[in-house]
Amino acid sequence: MANAIRALAMDAVQQANSGHPGAPMGMADMAVALWGQHLKHNPRNPSWFDRDRFVLSNGHGSMLLYALLHLTGYDLPIGELKNFRQLHSKTAGHPEHGITPGVETTTGPLGQGITNAVGMALAEKLLAAEFNRDGFPVVNHSTYVFLGDGCLMEGISHEAVALAGAWKLDKLIALYDDNGISIDGKVAPWFIDNTALRFVASGWEVLGPIDGQDAAAVAEAIAQAKASTSGKPKLVICKTAIGHGSPNRANTAKAHGEPLGGDEIALTRAALGWDSAPFEIPQDVYAAWDAKAKGLAAEADWDALFAGYKAAHPELAAELVRRMQGDLPANFGEIAASIASEAHDQAATVASRKASQLALEGLTAALPELLGGSADLTGSNLTNTKSTPALRMDAEGAVVKTEDGQVGRHINYGVREFGMAAIMNGVALHGGYIPYGGTFLTFSDYSRNAIRMAALMKQRVVHVFTHDSIGLGEDGPTHQSVEHAASLRLIPGLDVWRPADTAETAIAWVVALAQKQRPTALLLSRQNLPYAPKGEAALDNIANGAYVLSEPADVGLKQKARAVIIATGSEVQLALAAQKQLAAAKIAVRVVSMPSTTTFDRQSLAYKKAVLPANLPRIAVEMGVTDGWWKYGCAAVVGIDTYGESAPAPVLFKHFGFTPENVVATVRKVLSK
Repeated sequence: MANAIRALAMDAVQQANSGHPGAPMGMADMAVALWGQHLKHNPRNPSWFDRDRFVLSNGHGSMLLYALLHLTGYDLPIGELKNFRQLHSKTAGHPEHGITPGVETTTGPLGQGITNAVGMALAEKLLAAEFNRDGFPVVNHSTYVFLGDGCLMEGISHEAVALAGAWKLDKLIALYDDNGISIDGKVAPWFIDNTALRFVASGWEVLGPIDGQDAAAVAEAIAQAKASTSGKPKLVICKTAIGHGSPNRANTAKAHGEPLGGDEIALTRAALGWDSAPFEIPQDVYAAWDAKAKGLAAEADWDALFAGYKAAHPELAAELVRRMQGDLPANFGEIAASIASEAHDQAATVASRKASQLALEGLTAALPELLGGSADLTGSNLTNTKSTPALRMDAEGAVVKTEDGQVGRHINYGVREFGMAAIMNGVALHGGYIPYGGTFLTFSDYSRNAIRMAALMKQRVVHVFTHDSIGLGEDGPTHQSVEHAASLRLIPGLDVWRPADTAETAIAWVVALAQKQRPTALLLSRQNLPYAPKGEAALDNIANGAYVLSEPADVGLKQKARAVIIATGSEVQLALAAQKQLAAAKIAVRVVSMPSTTTFDRQSLAYKKAVLPANLPRIAVEMGVTDGWWKYGCAAVVGIDTYGESAPAPVLFKHFGFTPENVVATVRKVLSK
């Protein structure tokens, strides 16, 4: 069984003339132990809710996973393995969620797989605490991870491992492929961690080191991990040889990231006693691997359990099904309309971070799937609400519940922005919750690769980024975002919102939650923002990403607009003030609020032309870098292409030209041309 994996890995990498054969060859026996004896899954239904989750954190070893999926009976025929790393195949260079059946998460950026797995295990634990009832453990599965030296060297793994220990995720089992080799060679000169003690220090139970080339020993260690009553996550240290079986490449960096070559493959086949032709697997080996019947039986057993659960607890059963399907409550439209209408009617002057919390109060009360958190900035990000008690575990590892039986729904991630972002991806991938988390916008740089992965995987994750500009004031340029909004807008598939008031903030939240296959970043102010008066038509158009907020007639000037001022976030008030000053001088301008360029860009050409008429010059105003605005055909941009300064916000606004007078002068200059 193990040699079938090795042969397929060698053959596929050789045919593609690209890839990583060494890791699959070294981890093959570990895979036999887990997938052959322990993993609960159904190849005929890869999305079965109560399946165990398996994450290949060292995603460069993707042929291990593709071989397993093929051999156990998933819809991944041998032709796909022959097309490894080819255009439009289901066997990409690194595993991709949503492309290949059975791939739980996209891995490749090392360290994020183990972190996703922590999110999956957390989601399982919280759902079990929320939905399981006596005699009906309908949420009852484990999360398994294979990871290597590279994952452990990445800093994010420290963040994930610490949180897994703090949360006592006792159904998380990680198997460490300890082969001592990375691309640059033997890791001993640069990786001296005592991994076992590191995990023990983070609250894990550690088993081994064991012989990772002994499938029986690995299977026994997994059995011990599953049977343990320590209440801790488990790490099984497996000593392996990268490229196991290759006479000249095993235990060398040459086995890591390049084909073995025809001659070495022939020698390896002989050494392993494997005489089948490339991509040919003996029928008895296929039979040994086939998991279809076992998987169908496991799901049938669960179906029977769930039928009893549904009969005894019909409302809970319906709610669990809804949540796992990712559907919002049937009355979400009414909830959304009410929240937006309330924001509009109250017209409060608050910071948009506070506006976000006001919207969340209604949303978290109505949507129990919202799972919030903050990277040690709860009081600044305002991500907590009355409906989201803090997540806590008791001494035995059980989820602490409130007096009325609620589980914690607001997570204190600590100062771990990257870990938070990747854990949220894992929570979203698991299903049952919609995660959101907060930090300062400038620290989105820490989270960026996980944000990109959420967009690549089309996961509904909401990032709450507050303190969005030089408007945060005295903390200075280290904390003042100037390039971050533009940078986030460059990520394909990520929606970015920078709302100007309470109504725009509420609608940004509504749009974010309504999109099943798109992550969202909300960029929110520290400083208070006045409400921008708007009619019902404008209110309805906020969801389009940009809309006409104010026409010349709205400031008493019965003339056609001669220019358009486009603004986002806190700068909308600058645009409105400039419009009034220009109107006093009989210069008519339209003000367009564009809270989401990414959303506006998806609108019809007709709508875009209606908001930004082709014959009118455009002036953009945003406290950020100017580059992204030129694509809208702007004649000028009032922005900031330098770093900020440490000073009170009003002083900075004047210093950097974010005043109505400077906007007026800019419009006049454009019109004079």
